[in-house]
Amino acid sequence: MNNLRAVDLNLLVILEALLSERHLSRAAERLHMSQPAVSHALARLRHLLGDPLLLRGKGGFQPTARALALARPLAEALQSVRCVLGGAVFEAATAQRVFRLAMSDYGAALVLPALLRRLRVEAPGIDLAISYASRPAVMAGVQDGELDLALGVFPQLPEQLHRETLFEETFVCALDPASLAPRASLRLDTYLARPHVLVASNEAGMAAEVDAALAQLGQARRIAVRLPHWTVASEILMGTDLILTVARRAVQGNLAQGLALYSPPFAIAPFRFETIRHRRTDGDAGIAWLRAAIAKTVEPG
Repeated sequence: MNNLRAVDLNLLVILEALLSERHLSRAAERLHMSQPAVSHALARLRHLLGDPLLLRGKGGFQPTARALALARPLAEALQSVRCVLGGAVFEAATAQRVFRLAMSDYGAALVLPALLRRLRVEAPGIDLAISYASRPAVMAGVQDGELDLALGVFPQLPEQLHRETLFEETFVCALDPASLAPRASLRLDTYLARPHVLVASNEAGMAAEVDAALAQLGQARRIAVRLPHWTVASEILMGTDLILTVARRAVQGNLAQGLALYSPPFAIAPFRFETIRHRRTDGDAGIAWLRAAIAKTVEPG
C-alpha cells in the first residue's frame, strides 16, 4: 500500500459503498455498476488488504474487525479527495444518493412528511434510510460514518460532531377536557395528584426535563403508563384522568384533536431540537443541501 501508483483508488470508493450498504447488489446500484464488477472489486480489495473485509451473513454482509477499523479513516480520506477535486457540486434534481438519518418518532412526525414531499419534487433520486437508537448509539453512528445526520436532543457532543439548532421547544400538558371542570386551570396540586403517561424509548429523553423540574420543587409524579412511542399516547388520554406532559409540537394538528392543552403549572426548561453531523461532512454539498431542506420543514409559517 506504500506505492499509490500501484493502487486503483476507485477500489476505495467501492469499499466505502460496500461498508455502507453491506449488500452487494445495493452497493452496485449505488455505484451504477454491475454486481459482478463489484464482486470482482471486492476480491481485489481482499487481496490488496489481506483481509476478507466482508463476510456473508443473514440479509447481507457483516464487516470484519479490519473493515470496521477502516470505515472512518476511509470516509474522511475520500471526503478530502472529493473536496480537492471540486466535489462540492450537488445537483438535487439529478442526484442519485441514499442518506442515512437517525431520529425518534417525534422527530419523524415533525420533519418527514414535509421533507419527503420536497424530495419527491426537487430530488426524486434521493432515498432516505431512517433509524433510531439510544442517544449514545446515534452519536456513535454519526462518528463512525454509519449515519449522515441525526436529529434529536443532544446536551453534550464529542468534539468531532457539529450541531445546528432547528428550533427551541417548550412543553404542554395534554388531557381529556372532561376530566377538569369547565374553565378550571391546571394547578400543581391537581397535576401531582393525577396519574401520568410517559413516552420513553431507550432513555428518558424529554421526560428527564419534566422530572428534573419537579425534583427542584421536591416533588415527583406517578407514572401510570409507560410507552415506547408516540403513536397512541394522545389517544389513551380520552376518557381517563391521565396527563401527558410533552413537547408542544408532539400534540399539534390531528394528534391534539379533542384534547385540552394547558401550560405546565411549574417551570420546565425548554430544549433545543438539533441536527448533528461529523465535521468530515463539511465539504459534502449533498449533506449541506439536505440540512437546508430539513431546516425548511420546521420554519414557522
